[in-house]
Amino acid sequence: MARTLAILSFLMLGAWPVQALESSQGTLQAEEMASGLEAPWAFGFLPSGLVLITEKPGRLLALGPDGALHEIGGLGDIANRGQGGLLDILVPRDFSTSRELLFSYAKPQSGGAGTAVARARLNAAEDRLEDWTVIYEMTPGSSGGRHFGSRLVEAEDGTIFVTMGERGDRPSAQDLARENGSVLRITRTGDIPKDNPFANEAGARSAIWSYGHRNPQGAALDQDGQLWVSEHGAKGGDEINKITKGANYGWPVISYGRHYSGAKIGEGTSKPGMEQPAHYWDPSIAPSGLMIYSGALWPEWRGHVFTGSLKFGFLSRLDPADWSEERIDGPETGRLRDVREGPEGAIWLLSEEQGALYRVTP
Repeated sequence: MARTLAILSFLMLGAWPVQALESSQGTLQAEEMASGLEAPWAFGFLPSGLVLITEKPGRLLALGPDGALHEIGGLGDIANRGQGGLLDILVPRDFSTSRELLFSYAKPQSGGAGTAVARARLNAAEDRLEDWTVIYEMTPGSSGGRHFGSRLVEAEDGTIFVTMGERGDRPSAQDLARENGSVLRITRTGDIPKDNPFANEAGARSAIWSYGHRNPQGAALDQDGQLWVSEHGAKGGDEINKITKGANYGWPVISYGRHYSGAKIGEGTSKPGMEQPAHYWDPSIAPSGLMIYSGALWPEWRGHVFTGSLKFGFLSRLDPADWSEERIDGPETGRLRDVREGPEGAIWLLSEEQGALYRVTP
């Protein structure tokens, strides 16, 4: 049921109190940009100054420069079940000319739902999507409401990386005949690049770029165009992975965690032919959206990896030189769902717990 949208956010000077977050680079100012959001999942910046926000129940909002929120219509059929719903949004680099947006979401399928990617155009009035088109969807066969993934990243060559969870079906992450538990690489039309690692392998899903993942909830490129992914383990074993073409990341054969029952996972922590994580957490923090910072406002943090903790409610900053971690926390970091760098270098945080979007500056 559609709910009435309250205009609760104002960007004018003094409209909201600015809160302080303490960090190794001094006090950070966290300004609330929007509130009253329902299960927000992702956001993206448009050249016009609008910020688009997805809500998992199946709603797309636009936050204007004047602080007003309005709903954007034209979404397809969204399966809002468990961890699934309307998930990530990608604003391609050519948006100014193409007007195209990409979305990942849980798509109703026979007997259940699967992660899918859709493309649509935003109209000139910026209040409605046109030509919603499903360009790729997970092979049908998954039920339940767990582990949809899913993040979208535009590679330097214009192809699209898509992260997909194993949907709670652990063995499927090792099955190249299914997309479950994989990172995909597709084009903007949903076609398969000819240089994908399994494009010519009989029986394999040719969109797969890497596999053996559990539930990748964050993805980002570093300054060299390298893809990194954060993913949920079980009880322990959350990971940051540097994604390599054709690589197997081991789930559920190897893991640094244990099942929630306490039982051992698979064969241990390593096996020939399976990749090791760049970093892992034990106990689990439930990492969310991933950002690799440019250094625009905090030069000392250039190349550092940021992710939110859904479980403990902090912003994690990781230095890839030694993977040392700083945990920045306050009310604004409660159950962070997405973390992104804004057009001018500010760090933006989307808090599911607060139902709010924040802009962090020095």
